Amino acid sequence: MRVTVRKTPKLFIGGAFVRSESGRTVSTQSAGEDVNVARASRKDARDAVRAARSALSGWSHRTAYNRGQILYRLAEMLEARRDEFEADARELGAAIDRIVWYAGWCDKIEQYLSSKNPVAGPHFNVSAPEPTGVVAIVTPTRPHLLCLVSTVVPPLCGGNTVVAVTPIEQPFATISFAEALLSSDVPSGVINILTGDRAELSEHLARHMDVNALSMWSDDPALRQRVEMLGADNVKRVDTHAEPKADWWFTAAAQTPQRIATSMEIKTVWHPAGV
Repeated sequence: MRVTVRKTPKLFIGGAFVRSESGRTVSTQSAGEDVNVARASRKDARDAVRAARSALSGWSHRTAYNRGQILYRLAEMLEARRDEFEADARELGAAIDRIVWYAGWCDKIEQYLSSKNPVAGPHFNVSAPEPTGVVAIVTPTRPHLLCLVSTVVPPLCGGNTVVAVTPIEQPFATISFAEALLSSDVPSGVINILTGDRAELSEHLARHMDVNALSMWSDDPALRQRVEMLGADNVKRVDTHAEPKADWWFTAAAQTPQRIATSMEIKTVWHPAGV
C-alpha cells in the first residue's frame, strides 16, 4: 500500500514556495487531518518586502491595460483549477468574478481619480494618481479565499506590489491561490504571501521603513491601535478595519474603486497658462 504524498503549505515569496528561515511550523486541522504550516518570521517578512520592492518598478511601469490583462489571466487560472480549492463553489465563483471586476478597472482608475482643478491666477492645475509602492495587507479571516482576493487584488490595479499576511488556520486556500499566481502571468514578487502570527508580522511590517502602506483587518482593537501608532512613526499610510460579517464579502459593497484609491497617492502639477 502506497503512502499518499500530501501537500505541505509553505510561504510564497518572490515567486517561489519556501519554508520559513526559522524552521518554525504550526500544526492545524484541515479536511480532518493534521497539517504543519510554515510560520513566517520577521526575516521572512523582510525577504517578502525586498521581493516586492524589486518587482515594483517593472509592475508599475507596465501599461494599465497590460496589468488588467494579467489579472484577467489570473482569473482564468482560478477557473481552470476549481477542483483544487477547498472553498465552496459560491465563494470560488465570487472570488473569480471579483478578480475580473478589478481587472476591468486597471485602465480606468486613473481617469476616475484624475481631475483638472479650478485655481485662481494664470495657471492650470491637474491632479492624477500614482502607486504608493509596497503595500502590506493583513487579510481578513473569513471567508478566506474571497477575503484574500478582495484585499490583495485592488492595490495591484494601481501598480503597487503586495505583501499579504494570511490566516495560518486555512493554509490550503492560500497555497492554491499562490499556485494559480505561479501559473499565471503575474511577475515574481508582485504578490508575496506569508502565513504566521498576525500580531507579530503586522507590527513588524508597520515598523518596516520600506513598506509604504499597510491595510489591516482585525477584530482586536488594541492591535489595530498599536499598528497605527507604529506606522505613524515612519509616516506610513495605515488603514485599519474591524472584520465585517462573512456574508458582507459577497455583496456589491465589498468591491469598489475606492479600494484601489486607498493604495494610491495623488500627485498635483501646476503649469503656467496664458503666458
